[in-house]
Amino acid sequence: MSGRNTGRTSLRQRRRCRDPMREFDRLPPALRAWLARACLPWGPRSVLRAYRRALGQSGDAGRALQALDAIEARLIARDAARVWGDAHPAGLGERSPGAEPPCPGCG
Repeated sequence: MSGRNTGRTSLRQRRRCRDPMREFDRLPPALRAWLARACLPWGPRSVLRAYRRALGQSGDAGRALQALDAIEARLIARDAARVWGDAHPAGLGERSPGAEPPCPGCG
């Protein structure tokens, strides 16, 4: 997709057919708060699917949100490596101890 406000990325992009704001409003409050501070432009359906999977595995809402943080950090690292190379601080290369995460809230 060109002409979109998504910048330069190698991550998949899809067109929406539904009302994303209505879907956002239906999310659990903790998940809405997580999504509001997310670094990537998650869609409500995809974040709910990942959250439900993580919640099913852990049985704990807090751990499920931590799992979403980990998923997002992996996606950012993968995209940064493809766009800017492994040497980029958010890339797949090793981060030095104490280095900043790829974005605030991401681990």
